[in-house]
Amino acid sequence: MKLTQYDRVLDHLQRNGKLSQKQAIRLFGAYRLSAIIHRLRKDGYNISSNFKSGKNRFGDTVSWAEYKLEA
Repeated sequence: MKLTQYDRVLDHLQRNGKLSQKQAIRLFGAYRLSAIIHRLRKDGYNISSNFKSGKNRFGDTVSWAEYKLEA
């Protein structure tokens, strides 16, 4: 059976707890992590969003969400 990005993201959250967009792209090729998180929430999973900020390679301030599967 072929695993979907949905399945891989859920498995990662269950095993590791947290996931960011950058990790999702690198690990699963998932460019629309927020859409997958939306579906997971709709399916009853309790996932929180923690917004972080930092500098990109050009020195600009950027922000992103880190998603966490809550118990």
